[in-house]
Amino acid sequence: MSAAESATAIQRNQVDLLDFIDWSAVECLNQSSSHSLSNALKQGYREDEGLNLESDADEQLLIYIPFTQVIKLHSIVIKGSEEEGPKTVKLFTNKEHMGFSNVSDFPPSDTAVLSPDNLKGNPVVLKYVKFQNVRSLTIFIEDNQSSSEITQVQKIAFIGSTVETTDMKGLKKIEDH
Repeated sequence: MSAAESATAIQRNQVDLLDFIDWSAVECLNQSSSHSLSNALKQGYREDEGLNLESDADEQLLIYIPFTQVIKLHSIVIKGSEEEGPKTVKLFTNKEHMGFSNVSDFPPSDTAVLSPDNLKGNPVVLKYVKFQNVRSLTIFIEDNQSSSEITQVQKIAFIGSTVETTDMKGLKKIEDH
């Protein structure tokens, strides 16, 4: 199998992980009350160019996304405008209860500087080896393209696969002989 064929094979197994988000525990710090995270994350809303997530007090956003099962994250789509779209995005795996006061205390699993192509919807391919056993993802949007006070995000999507886990209930005890 050539390298190109193996890259294609990996892509074929990747899906939008929207159905595996634990919506009851999703959080977003510094979001505008009238332009909340669900505008960028939920099916239907995120396809509407008139709806978006906006920052409130300044340009930074801190988003916590827990998943209902362990996933492997291949890439992320973050769509936004050329001016107010996110620029520097830091991703943290399996870190709960992060806030703006301690986000710089932890090294990110990956950092992306979004290009105009990324803001139009082209996925950011992640360091796949660092995103193999993801229970939750924290996204820190540090700044935006024009250094303005408000950051706007039109769409966020996670591309990857679920981790096949062993069903412990299905295992049978081996009797001692």
